[in-house]
Amino acid sequence: MSLTGLIFDIKRFSVNDGPGIRTTVFFKGCPLSCIWCHNPEGRNACTEQIVVSEMLDGKAYLRNENIGRFYSISEVMQEIEKEHIFHETSDGGVTFSGGEPLMQPDFLKELAAECRKKDIHTCLDTSGECDSRIFGKIIEAFDLVLFDVKMINQKKHIEWTGIGNITILDNLKILDQSEVNYILRIPLIPGVNIEKESTFNLLEFLKQLKFSGKEIHLLPYHAMAKHKMNRLGMEYPMDENLRVADEDLNRIYNSLMQSGYKVKIGG
Repeated sequence: MSLTGLIFDIKRFSVNDGPGIRTTVFFKGCPLSCIWCHNPEGRNACTEQIVVSEMLDGKAYLRNENIGRFYSISEVMQEIEKEHIFHETSDGGVTFSGGEPLMQPDFLKELAAECRKKDIHTCLDTSGECDSRIFGKIIEAFDLVLFDVKMINQKKHIEWTGIGNITILDNLKILDQSEVNYILRIPLIPGVNIEKESTFNLLEFLKQLKFSGKEIHLLPYHAMAKHKMNRLGMEYPMDENLRVADEDLNRIYNSLMQSGYKVKIGG
């Protein structure tokens, strides 16, 4: 029986999920429950159905919309290859995101292998939450890994994401010891991880790695998920007016730069 994977979106012409123009494949299911989650439709590892209201000629009509469906390897490859000319001309490729792609490791690994056969650059966007035995084997399938680090403090990580970060940080160490190129991505959330202590903890942890001189991308909070949560019948838990103050963003940026890292604001 051929493998299938649960996917909730395939985004074309993406420019924020790795280098160049990319096709981003969003896997459904995530072990984290980040309060600020930008892709709440990717949390549940099952198909979902919502009721959507649409206006037509001044009248409201309701229709059912499915979120997520199972794809075969060949179906996803067909979508990826539609954009291959743009991948080639922009030094882009395909990014596997979510949700958390590592929740579907067999499908993910085979899909990445098919891309490699066709010389398509592969990128994994991950929270790092995965059995370390699986993680250590699967990362070799990718040309680049975008590794999210929410915060170093274990207690705060549980409070804001629903789980601890011991496995996540262990997997970052595994990635750091591998030959796979990677970029750290830090979501900056006011009231959660932008205070001086969080930056200090991050810098202290990075001293354990060979990471010196590599890239860190800072991702300032935005409230784009509010509309998505409303469509899913969920209450948006964050203040949609929250913004990362320029003073805080500059402080974090400068701290990382002065420590020898290449820092970029945005993905």
